[in-house]
Amino acid sequence: MTETEDETLKVEIQGSLALVTLARPKALNALTQRMLSKLSESLWAFARDPQVYAVALQSESPRAFSTGADVREVIGLARTDLPAAIKAFANEYALNWQCECFSKPMVPLINGMVMGGGVGITLYATHRVAGEGYTFTMPETTIGLFPDVGVCHVLARLPNHVGMYLGLTGRTIGRAEAYGLGLVTHCISAARFEEIKAALADTWPVDTILDERNEDCGPGELEPYRVLIDRCFSAGIVEEIVARLDEVSGPLRDWAQQVATDLRRRSPLSLKITHRHLRDARARDLRETLIIDYRLAVRCLEANADFHEGVRAALIDKDGAPRWSPARLEDVTDAMVEAYFAPLGAGELVLPTREEMQALRA
Repeated sequence: MTETEDETLKVEIQGSLALVTLARPKALNALTQRMLSKLSESLWAFARDPQVYAVALQSESPRAFSTGADVREVIGLARTDLPAAIKAFANEYALNWQCECFSKPMVPLINGMVMGGGVGITLYATHRVAGEGYTFTMPETTIGLFPDVGVCHVLARLPNHVGMYLGLTGRTIGRAEAYGLGLVTHCISAARFEEIKAALADTWPVDTILDERNEDCGPGELEPYRVLIDRCFSAGIVEEIVARLDEVSGPLRDWAQQVATDLRRRSPLSLKITHRHLRDARARDLRETLIIDYRLAVRCLEANADFHEGVRAALIDKDGAPRWSPARLEDVTDAMVEAYFAPLGAGELVLPTREEMQALRA
């Protein structure tokens, strides 16, 4: 039976709470174009509805909040209808900006994995609640893409070059680390999510509801590696990052070697694009970052781009043996990277200003 919008993304009103449920558990809530479209339409309706005080997002899956956009769907579109695939990225990034500009409290209740496009529909919410099973990752360099959905704007501002580490490696962190970095605002047991929804439905103040239930999760798992991450991932080029990791000796040597091995498995072109994007994003706001994301995504959809090969190896054939082009970091030239960042002319993504977004609520 073909999935429908109502089956994969459910919307209901409970008192003053608008509740959105990601309901595609067999696919770990990989976000289809229909799901993203319905979420956008729903957010516009919630913004205009005076009876809606707050919005909560939740997942039916015990394993994942969302593993991101359904990239197999996007790649399939690119092979048969390239303009539709390009439009898919435009729609997703417009939704990310819509989440940032949303004028009411938004409270994702996240337990399990949140990745890629799942980060894009939660990271810009006013409040972000992590259950005990929460994990965060942006694994795009493993499939020949780059950390998109505006996340480079956030990663670029994390301390000690942790954002560069997360963006390049695609490694996972848990809720304690995410809380310390500000990627989530509260750590609350998933067993208490029903209490939160009930209180929001009764129009209790959001901060009070969440602050009273917030838990101390202790230090994050990256704490022992912060100085090393700062030293290695502050390098001006990706080759130097790998070289610095290779040079590490002492008790952290094994960890550094594992990270270097991870990087060598990623798309070399994606690594260099991501490195530049993160460095440039320090001087850009979210709206500007999303516009650059779109330029990069359009180029990643080209027929011979690593994105196609990465999705094939990871999600279609599942052989885990992508054939990257170029295959080595040293063969990725500055001109290759620059071509991805070149303006699209009349094809640029156009996003309304924040003020224009607010006016569209009327």
